Amino acid sequence: MLMPDRAALRQKLIQERLDLPHRLDLAEQLQSVLRIWLLRRQEKTIGAYWPIKGEFDPLPALYRWSEAHPDRRIGLPVVDKDHGTLRFHVWYPGCPMEEDAYGIPKPKDTEQFQPQLMILPCLGYGPCGLRLGYGGGFMDRTLAELTPRPITAGVGYAHGFLPLLKAEPTDVPVDAMLTEEGVVWDVNG
Repeated sequence: MLMPDRAALRQKLIQERLDLPHRLDLAEQLQSVLRIWLLRRQEKTIGAYWPIKGEFDPLPALYRWSEAHPDRRIGLPVVDKDHGTLRFHVWYPGCPMEEDAYGIPKPKDTEQFQPQLMILPCLGYGPCGLRLGYGGGFMDRTLAELTPRPITAGVGYAHGFLPLLKAEPTDVPVDAMLTEEGVVWDVNG
């Protein structure tokens, strides 16, 4: 069986995710998986994302992670239009926010930093850490530019597993993949 083109596949996966029965229950399970996975992590800075289109919301788990140590920081992406990459700015509940050019909330006037760990949303995922995003390439270009490269963890729902997904030349595999069913892939685990 051949994979459909990526644009059609993305639309199909978005709709399937929005239609998932008990999506809130699945999100609670994934919150738990993420919180447990973070317990053994040594990083002090995490870059994440603002959830859109039915994506899993990692921010509650990340906020609990940050509460445990005052030197931990969470960042949300801000698009660097000149380079087509992302910069991460400090986020905390209640921080000033504004919409970016895509209508996605981003921190307003908070400190920029380079994350040691990035939590990446996954529409779909394949073998060996292959991640399917929205196709804009922002995450892949950002990861290619960051030195040192942060550890990456994809998060998404198990329905998005695509066993026949093939890498494209610019795809950067994630180091770990987490779903509501547990840790699917972890090169360090």
